[in-house]
Amino acid sequence: MRWPLAIICCATLAGCGGSGGDGPDASTSASDASTSASDASTSASDGSTSASDGATSSARGFPTGSPWVSFYGTAQQMGDLARVAATFRVINIDADPGAGNFTPAQITQLRAGGTNRVISYFNLGSCENYRSYWSSAPAGLRSCSANTAAQRGAYDGYPDEVWMNVGDADYQRLLLEHVAPRLVAQGIDGFFFDNLEIVEHGTSTTNGPCDAACAQGGLDLIRRLREKYPDLLFVMQNATGAFTRQGRTGGVAYPALLDGVSHEEVYAPSPDTDAEAELVAWGALGLRPGGRAFWIATEDYVGSCGASSAARAVYDKSRARGFQPYATDASGGQLTVCYWPF
Repeated sequence: MRWPLAIICCATLAGCGGSGGDGPDASTSASDASTSASDASTSASDGSTSASDGATSSARGFPTGSPWVSFYGTAQQMGDLARVAATFRVINIDADPGAGNFTPAQITQLRAGGTNRVISYFNLGSCENYRSYWSSAPAGLRSCSANTAAQRGAYDGYPDEVWMNVGDADYQRLLLEHVAPRLVAQGIDGFFFDNLEIVEHGTSTTNGPCDAACAQGGLDLIRRLREKYPDLLFVMQNATGAFTRQGRTGGVAYPALLDGVSHEEVYAPSPDTDAEAELVAWGALGLRPGGRAFWIATEDYVGSCGASSAARAVYDKSRARGFQPYATDASGGQLTVCYWPF
């Protein structure tokens, strides 16, 4: 889950590796947990299929995976843009021009002449009522509020968000023809997809129910975005279970459409062994977007930007698995960037 107006602390020069809604139905979750760990040993062969299924642009993939930072406030709140650009290689921001957080010139500064990759938060599975496209949309398109057929109910715990059916044709058109192009026009290098875990929810939940057509529609939406933007970086946050890892869309293995995945709260504030196993299974796929390593990141919350011991423990565990760690204060914390000394 993207936490509105929250910022986010981060990692350091040495290496650093946003969220979750409801999980899958209990039955799905249990079976996925059992397969996630075992998939790690068998999915390498699946990965060869996944990697060769879709054409991969040489522009894809992260040249350098770490350190990384995730920050959803304004450029003014970020502070010293030059220092951020000099410190981090992957910078995740909210570039929505309707939010007014960053200008194209400021994004260019963060890109540091092409040394860094700046990706933007892109909420797919839910729609926030503070986005301009919640209440208005260009002619021929339907805003989120007007598209009641796509709405899947309130997002528990987040009164400013409504779950959306990612398979709904009108909702897909809004994202493909309006939301995505506006982000790209800002000068970003790619997307950081959030709340796509709705595809794992199933129908026995009131918090974002999603039937089979909805779930498959989520994979199809990413394929359509990839067809539109063959050279951009695609990172999927959470939603790392078996459904996406083994899914197909338009004759292509879904993982081949991505350049990376990220998962929240893998190690802190409490460990999630299922999430860790899912990320291990993604690594075992052996994906090589653009001939580069597939980016697998963790995003954990350690309570404060001064909690160096807790953050160090997170970084050690994440790096031991080959992941790119990132630790911040809390899911809705200070509007500041933290520079960990490790």
